[in-house]
Amino acid sequence: MREANAYYSPQKKALLFGYFESTPATNTMHMPNSYVFTCLSHDIVAHETTHAILDGIYPFYSNASNPDVLAFHEAFADIVALFQHFTFPEVLKHQIAKTRGDLAAQNMLGQLAQEFGSAIGKYGSLRDALGKVDPETKVWAPIEPTGKEYGNVMEPHERGGILVSAVFEAFIIIYKSRIKDLLRLATGGTGILPQGELHPDLVNRLSTEASKAAAHVLNMCIRALDYCPPVDLTFGCYLRAIITADTDLVADDSRDYRLAFIESFRRRGIYPKDVKTFSIESLGFRSGNNVTDNTRNLFRVLVKFLREFRSEVIYETDRKKIYDISKEYIAGSDYNKRSKILGLHSRLFLKFDNSIEFEQLTGLMFSQGWSNIGIKNSGKKFKDDTLGPSFQIQNLRTVSRVGPDGNQVNQIVFSMIQRSGVIVEDDGTVNHYVPDETDRPDNQFDLYGGCTMIFDLDTLELKHVISKPLLDIASLGTPVPVHQIDKVRVMEQYLYQNEDALMHLSEYSLYFGNGISNNFNEPFSFLHH
Repeated sequence: MREANAYYSPQKKALLFGYFESTPATNTMHMPNSYVFTCLSHDIVAHETTHAILDGIYPFYSNASNPDVLAFHEAFADIVALFQHFTFPEVLKHQIAKTRGDLAAQNMLGQLAQEFGSAIGKYGSLRDALGKVDPETKVWAPIEPTGKEYGNVMEPHERGGILVSAVFEAFIIIYKSRIKDLLRLATGGTGILPQGELHPDLVNRLSTEASKAAAHVLNMCIRALDYCPPVDLTFGCYLRAIITADTDLVADDSRDYRLAFIESFRRRGIYPKDVKTFSIESLGFRSGNNVTDNTRNLFRVLVKFLREFRSEVIYETDRKKIYDISKEYIAGSDYNKRSKILGLHSRLFLKFDNSIEFEQLTGLMFSQGWSNIGIKNSGKKFKDDTLGPSFQIQNLRTVSRVGPDGNQVNQIVFSMIQRSGVIVEDDGTVNHYVPDETDRPDNQFDLYGGCTMIFDLDTLELKHVISKPLLDIASLGTPVPVHQIDKVRVMEQYLYQNEDALMHLSEYSLYFGNGISNNFNEPFSFLHH
């Protein structure tokens, strides 16, 4: 397309790359009126491809339920593109030599889409994880976090930049820790490098450590996706996902990788809402094994069924076949009429129907009377000839990882999502309306709850439950459980997508129009303009 833009299109199932005539700030930076093709930028291709992959894993991350959701999409795509730089040995060595090993200084490795940035009139790359060029002085300077940005910056790219800078700072801390011994040897213990160019052997060793650290950090960021809730993600949730995923795989964090992430997030004022202390132990998501024996036994029966799924897909290489097998195990005979498999969707309701403990774990409703809080029925009849609540299962997948000490982790991961129709009256009263697209009140919006469940295939135990509850969990702990919606999440989402948008405190209205019920078909196109 002839446009200074590139984006992933969920509707077209395509990555769209624009081309345009450059308009540089000065003729010394870029040839004026020359054509720039975004499809030739490795950074842009990696960024847009990551958008597509992330949208495939978590489709509801394009639903802007809080300021962090769209920002995370941008940040994660930037993180993947950024750390790809460290896979190019010659570029890495060149920048190590140029910066004399100091990757916290201005360098190409921390910059994204340099040609695109200069072609549209910037004095540098499109985005920089380390600093920026002052438009007045034309001098690059590092950005020092004040801790206030997270509470004030709402535009998705700029807000995403806060997360990118936090991750890149964690990488810098880790990199510096890995090269301390090399610098001691190269400087005779003084830590001060002599004037002149670095010795090529030192450049090679520093490059090796930088490449390893970058790969480790990127793997930590990608691995954390399995530990994220399927809806309403925040940066604090993502930090918890990073810490939990790394703790599960790497028992001995001898190089303090996890502390590096905690420190860099703290410096930007990014904290999870649901922890009381900012420590590795507190940040880890709770174990899902703290349940009664009856529920634990039901989970073990469920995992045996999931093991059958793993045995069918583990050696399959055809993606279409893996997709069909996964759908069959999720939906059972409702997906494939020739199948006699009772799907995961049906099994969950049959085993946990009216289970208060399961509802407390997941935050989703499986008891009678779901229409009272705006949940549709699924149209299926289960035991006692009753209809079940509507909920969706997505991303049933197997996970096999090997840690640095050789330990292997075998898991099954899937997410459940449930929707409630909510009406917020002018006086703040919360009512409900069963979602029905043919008759939708103007002041009604959809509140999504969801949870990610991680099962250990070796022990048959529920390892973790990462939940964004639809239900008020506290009300389920009363002697007579009361099923009511989580009103805190309702009001937070309502204010963000309505009143805050109208006051221009958020970017929701810019991308999706004023009002929570409005939607555009190409959110990523608007994000990238």
